[in-house]
Amino acid sequence: MPDLTPNLRDIGGRPTTDGRTVATGRVLRSAVPHADDHGPDGHDWPPALVIDLRSPSESRAGHPLEAAGSRVVNVPLLAALRPGVAPAESLAMLYRIVLDDAAHELVRLVDEVSRETGTVLIHCAAGKDRTGIAVALLLRLVGVPRDEVLHDYRLTEHALVEIDRRLRPPTSAPASAAPGHTYPPGFAHVSPEAIDAVLDVWDEHPAGVEGWFVEVGGTSASLDQLRRTLLA
Repeated sequence: MPDLTPNLRDIGGRPTTDGRTVATGRVLRSAVPHADDHGPDGHDWPPALVIDLRSPSESRAGHPLEAAGSRVVNVPLLAALRPGVAPAESLAMLYRIVLDDAAHELVRLVDEVSRETGTVLIHCAAGKDRTGIAVALLLRLVGVPRDEVLHDYRLTEHALVEIDRRLRPPTSAPASAAPGHTYPPGFAHVSPEAIDAVLDVWDEHPAGVEGWFVEVGGTSASLDQLRRTLLA
């Protein structure tokens, strides 16, 4: 029987500060999917658009949902961690690297989500860190309160066993074969402190998260379109 993709959930249903709600069925988040995974009940599957946040080295064989008809867009959030660059020492440092070095990619992600009329799936390897930052930005930009964003992030705590199983290499693989996805030691956990630090960066900007988004290359037109797309 096909599996449900680990850490798969709809980010819809969350309230905004102005009394609206994030629409369901618009944006899903997950760990890396397999071609034979089934989607969540009541949702279109495969999704119309898949935003893959992994680096090219993590997806050498192509995307598993492309053959099923999904449009796949690669938005690599950790391309800055190329060979020769000092590795991050903590999740907080890793998240800060994304904000400092991949803000333009986050802008591209917002633009893609805002224009898509069908269901969007956002994923990385675990659906935890890069996906957590991307989803936090989308939710904050449409006015979801900080505590709700943190609650969505922490839901991944319940999926860590399934994520580990998905990312582990098959038992039939030769011993010399390197797994496609690996965690640095000490990174296989959820860190509310790390995502809190990201939220601090946005909230402490003089013009809030919207001001940060525009400062790094986003536009007010994209923000307006994102709200039209995501809010019920």
